[in-house]
Amino acid sequence: MSSEVAKSIQYICDEKGIDYDIVMEAIESALGAAYRKDFGHRQQNIKVKFDPETADMHMWDVKIVVEDIEEEALLAAQEELAKRREKASEEGRELTEEETEDLPRFNPKVEMMLTEAKELKKDVTVGETLEIPLEIPGDFGRMAAQTAKQVIIQKLREAERINVFEDFQDQVGHIVQATIQRKDRQGNILVDLGKITGLLPQNEQIQKEFYRPGIRMKFFVSSVGMGPRGPEILLSRSHEDMVRAVFEQEIPEIANGEVIIKGIARDPGFRSKVAVSTDDESIDPIGSCIGQRGSRITVIIEELGGEKVDIIQYNENSEEYIKEALSPAKVTSVELHEEEKIAVASVAEDQFSLAIGKAGQNVRLAAALTGWQINVVDLGEGKEVSSEESQEEIVEKVEVNHETEK
Repeated sequence: MSSEVAKSIQYICDEKGIDYDIVMEAIESALGAAYRKDFGHRQQNIKVKFDPETADMHMWDVKIVVEDIEEEALLAAQEELAKRREKASEEGRELTEEETEDLPRFNPKVEMMLTEAKELKKDVTVGETLEIPLEIPGDFGRMAAQTAKQVIIQKLREAERINVFEDFQDQVGHIVQATIQRKDRQGNILVDLGKITGLLPQNEQIQKEFYRPGIRMKFFVSSVGMGPRGPEILLSRSHEDMVRAVFEQEIPEIANGEVIIKGIARDPGFRSKVAVSTDDESIDPIGSCIGQRGSRITVIIEELGGEKVDIIQYNENSEEYIKEALSPAKVTSVELHEEEKIAVASVAEDQFSLAIGKAGQNVRLAAALTGWQINVVDLGEGKEVSSEESQEEIVEKVEVNHETEK
């Protein structure tokens, strides 16, 4: 049995990258706790030395020698401490260590008074540490290997959790492919990531998507944390940066930095606008994103579950940038009000509905992309719609027709 324990410890250290001393410290701590529970008492401060090769062990009760304190003085100090704590509680605060420094203290678990210590060692002095040998019953010796084995299993699980945590920390901001498991009572989706289960919260889902068990999908890793039960992987399908990650994955010119994404505005599951730019005059940034005969943008749309994607040419000139952002509508002119950060975009009558988009989607995304409030004015009928208006207000003003969905 002892050789199995030694091999298990070595396995953990070699395969899981755990320090040998950490494993031995955990085993010895568990053995001390088991001894104290079954053969000792809770006032013991047990030190254990365990040999995994032979299963031999030695135990000591470790105490620091302190000055003698009268029992009456300790009782009086406890009563005074209780009064001070009550007073501090009434004042709505915690009692500080400075306020209790004058009270005598004695912790029988780690301390031993001088008179009692001298019965064990005549020349002992205050401040000295005594290691009092403990007798190890035969029954406990047989339990030792099993106790050590349990600790090793626990350490193995901890190591695996840490490894998973570190692996997924590198995945934050990236896309992973995983399998839908099930929906929980709160409406969150549990996702099988292989070594661990990830969570797709309800507010990170796309309403029109169906998350059926067994289906493989791609997810954006939004955050990784370590909780009481191990790593907690939060996923998203609606995050704006999922669009960025998909573009980086599918378009080499973006991955290598030749084409830069300058901004993203997204209505998850429906439409995204992505502004791109390049300093290389030989590269067409929009063409790079679309690909030959739309091959690249088709893949991106499929990855986003059918979400439409508008590729916009970024322009440092705000007027031109706003015109591009309102595409596919053709904008006649843009008037900027710098102080209020409001842009008034004038369009022909037949372009008005297109500029606004279904329930105002196009103008809202254009505003989010450019950072300007955009007011669209119909040059024919004089109607005006603002990106700041609600969907209901816009629907009342604009007759939404099939053309807006193009």
